[in-house]
Amino acid sequence: MARPVKKKRSKRKQSGDRTLPLTNVNYVMLLIGVGVIIIGYLFMLEGSVDGVMPIVIAPILLVIGYCIIIPFALLYRKKEEVSGNTGSASQS
Repeated sequence: MARPVKKKRSKRKQSGDRTLPLTNVNYVMLLIGVGVIIIGYLFMLEGSVDGVMPIVIAPILLVIGYCIIIPFALLYRKKEEVSGNTGSASQS
């Protein structure tokens, strides 16, 4: 006979204190990335086919926006300050 399947418990904390993973810095970087992407598409709209803007600069801006700025903005976290007396003289 088949054995019953055990349900796996979620390892997430079930506390009421939940914080958003993205901070204001992340949102600003996301907006900068979206702005760079929009500028890249606007450069592609230039009418000339042989121009430097639509063939060279626009793809570079799009790659920078999609592959560097947006992922960095999503993964960036501020370093936590360590509390305690590390490296300072103890007071009595």
